[in-house]
Amino acid sequence: MGMPVQTRWWHREGEKVVCTLCPRECHIPEGQRGFCFVRANIGGELELTTYGRSSGFCIDPMEKKPLNHFLPGTAVMSFGTAGCNLGCKFCQNWDISKSREMDSLAQEAGPEAIIAAAKQTGCRSVAFTYNDPVIWAEYAIDIAKVARQEGVKTVAVTAGYISPEARKEFYQWIDAANVDLKAFTETFYRKLTQTHLEPVLDTLRYLKHETDVWFEITNLMIPGENDSPEETQEMCDWIVTNVGPDVPVHFTAFHPDFKMMGHAPTPHETLLRARQQALDAGIKFAYVGNVHDMQAQTTYCPSCGMTLIERDWHELGVYLMNDNRCGGCGVTIPGVFEHSPGRWGRKRVPVMIGNRV
Repeated sequence: MGMPVQTRWWHREGEKVVCTLCPRECHIPEGQRGFCFVRANIGGELELTTYGRSSGFCIDPMEKKPLNHFLPGTAVMSFGTAGCNLGCKFCQNWDISKSREMDSLAQEAGPEAIIAAAKQTGCRSVAFTYNDPVIWAEYAIDIAKVARQEGVKTVAVTAGYISPEARKEFYQWIDAANVDLKAFTETFYRKLTQTHLEPVLDTLRYLKHETDVWFEITNLMIPGENDSPEETQEMCDWIVTNVGPDVPVHFTAFHPDFKMMGHAPTPHETLLRARQQALDAGIKFAYVGNVHDMQAQTTYCPSCGMTLIERDWHELGVYLMNDNRCGGCGVTIPGVFEHSPGRWGRKRVPVMIGNRV
């Protein structure tokens, strides 16, 4: 069952426990689990059944999260648990997020062990990813607290579907986030993710205006579902108006998966069109992902146009940043940069931590 842990964000209503961690507010009867499958009513208390358990650890390039303006080129230790509070029919990690079997949780590791392993393997940061860290917020926060003491950064890869109360506590410990803005219509969110759009927009506004968290936005483009030029335009205009032109946006290719095997992969032209729309709307840094396209994955200075950070898949080439400034005209580039980039490259290295369970 994982390590016992005192959960937060819930209350009792009669025989049921009401989980207030995310906007779903699941009313959970005794012995049952919430929609995410990992938060359960055990004896009238809400338990997080996956605390301290992981679906595996892997060292990735930061660019894979994707984060292009946060410690470029550095290695990040990535891991997740099981379950999810969204019900995406197109989930790209469905074997983990939709897991109903605890045997997918291969490793047991406490916060100290995880951060010690990150430091030993030369990772500057740890990423909560693969499934949404919102549903294991207590575990993520405990890890992030140890990380902060030890000088290790934390990255959350999330759909941003979290209640305002939990959001405040979660993000005070997070250094960077990539937020999935899956579409820009309520219909898409309701039908294809079984959630709602507005709480995600609230999270983006919150991150921009009430935290120092560095964040970037990802939009997975699914043919015929959320890829119309009109929807992309509305989304880009909303981003510029509400979170500003400095937030990098990644348009990524869909690959048929889970319950949407009948859909075609995203055409490369769709991604390039969306990227151009974003740039035309005033977004300074727009990228494409899940495809090979050096030109559309490279960072250019929005002021003088110089190539600043060249990317070939997740590997850096030319690097002409001067700390956080353009090496050409000297304008400040938004993000978290250091004097020289990491040289991790595109490697993906599995790591064993703790005990097999």
